[in-house]
Amino acid sequence: MIERTKYLNQLIQFQDNDLIKVITGVRRSGKSVLLEQYRDHLLTSGVNQTDIIHLNFEDFDLQTIRTEDQLHTLLASKLVHNRQQYLLLDEIQQINGWQRVINGVRVSFNCNIVVTGSNASLLSGELATLISGRYVRINVFPFSFAEFLAAKNIDPNSRAVDQAFIEYEKFGGFPAVTMAQSPLKESIISGIYDSIILKDVAQRGSIRDVGILRALISYLADNVGQLVNTNKIVGTLNSAGFSTNAHTLDRYLILLQNAFLFYRAQQYDIRGRNYLRTAGKYFIVDNGLRYNAVGYRAGNMGKQLENIVYIELLRRGYSVDIGKLDSTEIDFIAKRHDEYLYIQVTYTVPENGHETDNLLHIPDNYKKVLITQHPYELNEIDGIPVIPVVDWLLNKN
Repeated sequence: MIERTKYLNQLIQFQDNDLIKVITGVRRSGKSVLLEQYRDHLLTSGVNQTDIIHLNFEDFDLQTIRTEDQLHTLLASKLVHNRQQYLLLDEIQQINGWQRVINGVRVSFNCNIVVTGSNASLLSGELATLISGRYVRINVFPFSFAEFLAAKNIDPNSRAVDQAFIEYEKFGGFPAVTMAQSPLKESIISGIYDSIILKDVAQRGSIRDVGILRALISYLADNVGQLVNTNKIVGTLNSAGFSTNAHTLDRYLILLQNAFLFYRAQQYDIRGRNYLRTAGKYFIVDNGLRYNAVGYRAGNMGKQLENIVYIELLRRGYSVDIGKLDSTEIDFIAKRHDEYLYIQVTYTVPENGHETDNLLHIPDNYKKVLITQHPYELNEIDGIPVIPVVDWLLNKN
């Protein structure tokens, strides 16, 4: 079991306050394991096992607990007044109205509460206002490349790193996939892919025609890093024989984002300092899922690289936009607190080095970086650092 140190430290940081800790993220990214690691931390720090209530609502024994009243009855039988307890609830989105019950527990008991969920909608809607301002959210992603190497016991300074990145680029970083032998990786990815589509998107959204949903996912995965809008997708799918419309696809796109399968980046006009109501870019949470959706296409390596960089920026806590400067595009504008970072991503740097031209024209002094898959002979171009993606992912820059 690989310790997710970053996420675990966040949980420990908020251990002794009354904020509800909400762990979110795509299915099979490691939320349940993180909850187990937090439980183990509590035990090793001296908490009595009888004071830890750890429930997974996908377990067979808890399949009948699906309503607010049922959850209330269950917890009432386990909680004790005037006693420090720890409530760890896995896959809480299975319970309708859970927010009202958990807020009641927060108010009435001396209880440290951690919940996990595989859908962003659990923090939206009327009921979610009950815990608004009273929770901290921790978003869990599949393994970073650094975690991937640690899981496989690969020294980050060894020659094996470059070959490991090829595997990571293709199969992604889902823990179960990372630890599996090569013949099983594709089957495990396929199972994760199907469970996300069927359980977290189709079932939750009451979608009957899963064929259109799968076609939409394949389209987005094949066009990762490219500007798309709903009308363009409708035209493409209708031409392929699917009967759909913009209203339906807009709803499906929201469901895909709520399931943490895709993230949407907006366009930001750098000179005009405003967001553009135009097409956006969609990025998939893990390259292994993209591989499952469209296959391994060597011709789109630059977009695969762009996807890895985008997800890593989210993993590091940045909010990320697509930059527009007059008629040119900046791949990413990354913001974190008072930090601004402009990033251009390229598979290879052309001999003329013009990949940095867009960055040079930005009229401010925030940091600018060019990330490339293949090492470049120079460490910088016109003062802009050129960083191989492996070094950037391992924080060697």
